[in-house]
Amino acid sequence: MKILKYKYILSAALLSTMLGVTSCVNDLDTVPLDKDELVSDVVFGKEIGAYEQSLAKIYAGLVIGGNAGGDSDQDVVGIDGGSQASFIRVLWNMQELASDIAHCCWNDPGIPDFNHISWAASSPWIKGSYYRLYYQINLSNAFLRETTDDKLASRGCSEQVKASIKTFRAEARFMRALMYLYALDLYRNVPFVDENSPIGSVRPQQIMKDQLFEYIESEMLACESDMLDPVVGFNDNYGHANKAALWAALSRLYLNADTYVGVNKYTECVTYSKKIISAGYQLEPVYGDMFKADNDQSKEMIFPLRYEGEDTMTWGGMTALLCWGSADFQEETNAKGGWQGVRAKSSLYNIFEKEDSSDKDTRKAMLRTEATTNIEITNEADFVNNGIPVTKFYNVNKDGSKPASAEAWTDYPLFRLGEIYLNLAEAVLRGGQGATKTEALGYVNDLRKRAYSDKASAPISDSDFTLDFMMDERARELFYEAQRRTDLIRFGKYTSADYVWPWKGGVAAGKSVESFYQVFPLPSDDVGSNQNLVQNEGY
Repeated sequence: MKILKYKYILSAALLSTMLGVTSCVNDLDTVPLDKDELVSDVVFGKEIGAYEQSLAKIYAGLVIGGNAGGDSDQDVVGIDGGSQASFIRVLWNMQELASDIAHCCWNDPGIPDFNHISWAASSPWIKGSYYRLYYQINLSNAFLRETTDDKLASRGCSEQVKASIKTFRAEARFMRALMYLYALDLYRNVPFVDENSPIGSVRPQQIMKDQLFEYIESEMLACESDMLDPVVGFNDNYGHANKAALWAALSRLYLNADTYVGVNKYTECVTYSKKIISAGYQLEPVYGDMFKADNDQSKEMIFPLRYEGEDTMTWGGMTALLCWGSADFQEETNAKGGWQGVRAKSSLYNIFEKEDSSDKDTRKAMLRTEATTNIEITNEADFVNNGIPVTKFYNVNKDGSKPASAEAWTDYPLFRLGEIYLNLAEAVLRGGQGATKTEALGYVNDLRKRAYSDKASAPISDSDFTLDFMMDERARELFYEAQRRTDLIRFGKYTSADYVWPWKGGVAAGKSVESFYQVFPLPSDDVGSNQNLVQNEGY
């Protein structure tokens, strides 16, 4: 039983009280207001229950699209609930389809644009991502407005309740900062709202990337002391963000600082990566077990997005990752469908093939070349015979047993120890202090020895330990985990002609694209209705 419950049925009154009459991002529609809306003091009161529910709603928005689960009752209206309103599904498309990793054969509006890196500000997927992020930010803002010391005192909350809410507030601040981190990565210069922003028709001002980076960093550092201490493996607070989740987010922020704001923060990346390693997290002994239905038990998991079968049912998120593979493997993976629409590109396969011993790499075995007649995607509309089916995520337990249903039970590892090892190693190669090159190489080889069936073939030597190697190793370790676009930009390989992949630029052989595609546009409807916003260059 996983402890943090996402599927709270929040009343319209509670959500109305939390979010206010209108959104701080003007085109963001939320759930309707209750005509008999209650005042916040009555909704929240002095007991802990309503505060737990509103915190759970913040976490739930990263897993399901609406209050009750499913895809019909949506937090953000005007976009498809099972796809464009899903945090993970949209992020995954923006990171993996828009890279050398994966390709989607569907012709839904906006999907070919990701395949080809040719999107526009009117993309429904970009709109979905943007408004989901701001819905989550507004939930955190609302929670923080309703849990000030003065409000808790006026409601007669006990000291025990106040102590719990102090930790809840730190979690809400972290979750808001994390959403702003994704906004920084995807959009750079965005609207800014916090708990002190006016609620109503006032349009938010735009915050520039340098100030946003500083805000994210300062917020995370400020709330660290009030967050839960790390507990490795399944525990009573599983699903809550703790200090290790915050350290992992800082590790990722600092690794990309030069990309975001032109500042070297590699030493800080090493520092926070080592904090996580020192906390006692351990690699899952078998690589594939990290992505199975009982991965809530894994000592590698730092911060999961939890899936609990029917209670978190949605066609987005983990359901999509399970179903995308192939009808050939539907029973094997215990997926509720075999959609077949998404395939790995030959460029991912070729990254494994760069190594002579690649057939001993169990990660490569997840690319199911036996189930395709052509690893190249020569016909983008062919769901079956082009590209490579992938079975990375399994809705099956480590011992081969199945969970209670074919609905998704596999938690999504938003942060896991394997990434932290790679972050530290790359930061050291880029000049970060606090760990030696030998130590960094040891972490990389630990990952490789875990992945290889022949442990003797796994380790690389010091002479092989280069940034070019790290770009490939991150693909081998983290493919299908929604990080590749960011990695390619950091390595300077995303838009240029010196690194191409199939269908980059809209041609089968691949070609360079304009450099402005390194940043996504702000949705055109938000720019059009808020004169404070300046569109990103190129759009």
